[in-house]
Amino acid sequence: MFYLKIPFFVFTLTCFSVLCPMECPSLNNIPPYPQNPFIIHLDIPAPEDSAGSLIVADLDGDKRMDYLVTRPGYLAGYRWDGEKLWILNVDIRVGGSAETYGLPGHHGPGVQAGDIDGDGKTEVLFLTNDSVLHIVEGKTGKEKWSRSISVPEGAERWEHLAIVNLEGKGDTDIVLQATNKEGYRMGRFVSAYSLEKLKEGKQEPLWSTDNFLACAHNGLRVADLDGDNRDEIISGCIIAPDGKEIFRLPDLQGHLDSVFIADIRPDIPGLEVVTLEEGANRVFLFGMKGMIWTSDNQRQEPQNAAVGEFELNLPGLEIWCRSRYDTDQKPWVFDANGKIIADYEMRNVAPSDWTNKGIEVINSIYWDGTDRQYICAKERHEAGDVAVIDPITGNFLHRFTEKADRLYVADVAGDWREEIIVLDGNQLHIYQNEEKNPNPKKSRLWKQPLYRRLKSVWNYYSP
Repeated sequence: MFYLKIPFFVFTLTCFSVLCPMECPSLNNIPPYPQNPFIIHLDIPAPEDSAGSLIVADLDGDKRMDYLVTRPGYLAGYRWDGEKLWILNVDIRVGGSAETYGLPGHHGPGVQAGDIDGDGKTEVLFLTNDSVLHIVEGKTGKEKWSRSISVPEGAERWEHLAIVNLEGKGDTDIVLQATNKEGYRMGRFVSAYSLEKLKEGKQEPLWSTDNFLACAHNGLRVADLDGDNRDEIISGCIIAPDGKEIFRLPDLQGHLDSVFIADIRPDIPGLEVVTLEEGANRVFLFGMKGMIWTSDNQRQEPQNAAVGEFELNLPGLEIWCRSRYDTDQKPWVFDANGKIIADYEMRNVAPSDWTNKGIEVINSIYWDGTDRQYICAKERHEAGDVAVIDPITGNFLHRFTEKADRLYVADVAGDWREEIIVLDGNQLHIYQNEEKNPNPKKSRLWKQPLYRRLKSVWNYYSP
């Protein structure tokens, strides 16, 4: 076993979010950060629980990714270089356990960013706990407009939002999601709206459903699965841009824990969806044409996963599953056909002083400049260290001494490789790989529509 324990050294500034304009011009000119880690001090309180998180987006139009950070009572925008753009003291909708308190769930950022009106400037969108949708200027935080939106009967409030392209016109629409207010809460209520019509005061949704097959812990995800330049709405079902359900998982036993979207099977047109079941403990792969396969590992609960190009010698992508054990996790890896190709016990591969509770907030990461991906995760159930791990062997390749409250992975500096972004109290720590990139001219990941969608809607269970 080989790993590097990288010490912490300080450079101070002030910052935190992730999203970029659809065209992303000149992104290849983003410089590396001058220090590693680059540290941004935030003028908002540190997290006290699991509510709130971050995304990134070009807020000020300089073609660099800026940071949006949320926690109860606060939404903050910071420039790429650490300069504070603005802070709003606002009752933003973020929260903890989705099953108990509703969406967006643990570490859900509760914020979106994009050019929603075609003026070439980024807007920031969020919900407050009174079900008001707010749209503010990305550069200044100044409110452009807001709208109170009627809540479905049986729901307490609107809880989760995602920018979508439903009509092929760009990021001009939005989907809202809510859980049932009584009993075990699931995000069954979903409505889609034209942002332009909402601005005009017209609340009639494009479509609505009260029967969405949601994950227990996660908000809906959005992606263009079939390449028609319009987004589908995704969880345990697939909703077409016009609101028609085109697939639903049959025979679900229990509930879904997490959901992932990727081109796992390049031999099949379009993108695929991975969902993990708690109950019968199965892993499902499905797409626009229906179920592709169902698999399990001796009915062990998978709970958390990561999807990526973990083994270059195999076709398609691989699916890493963490397992659910309070201590001594036992991960395994499926190939693109649902066959187990690797398994191991975390106690045999983790550093001796790593928590025996394992890892959490597991992100796929392009770290070394090759086509191979690794996973990046933090110590489980504590504000602890962060590591880059080989998902096939479990080897800890790099370790970063941290007190990580939140972990986020995205391409924000230098070349196209991804950086590790840690929220430690009220500081952002941004780690970059300083080793030579063997493929420095590869296009930035932000030019991929799926990457933009995945990095703007996430939470603890489905980074």
